[in-house]
Amino acid sequence: MNYEAIFWLAAMIVFIATECATISLVSVWFAVGALVAIVVALLGGSLILQVVLFLAVSILLLASLRTVVRKYINPGLVRTNTDSLIGQIGVVTTPVNNVAALGQVKINGMVWSARSSTGTPLPEGAQVRVDRIEGVKLFVTLAEESVVK
Repeated sequence: MNYEAIFWLAAMIVFIATECATISLVSVWFAVGALVAIVVALLGGSLILQVVLFLAVSILLLASLRTVVRKYINPGLVRTNTDSLIGQIGVVTTPVNNVAALGQVKINGMVWSARSSTGTPLPEGAQVRVDRIEGVKLFVTLAEESVVK
């Protein structure tokens, strides 16, 4: 009976079970490495060769394929319409004052709560550029020095 092959089979089952439990590409690479070690064990390879090939295959797969496969399995955040506001120019409709927690900006016909990215108060009518969005608030900076009337 080949106990080394049985050990690698058990290890492969543990790695697959761990992968199924986490679904985050943590141990699938080691399951493939264990499969290679099983084949080497069944062909009569030494324990040292089995361990070296297990580690080499696992590390090689982990290093080369994880980011590529992760892109397809977990594509990440889907951009929303609000993300398209970043970089756009708007007009301050209510003076922006971070200390008083006041301010509104109009962009594309919609009015948004706004705060100054730099903390500098912004007057009504100023043209501002959207730097980022946090929740439902736009963080803006002056787009140009002139004030639109």
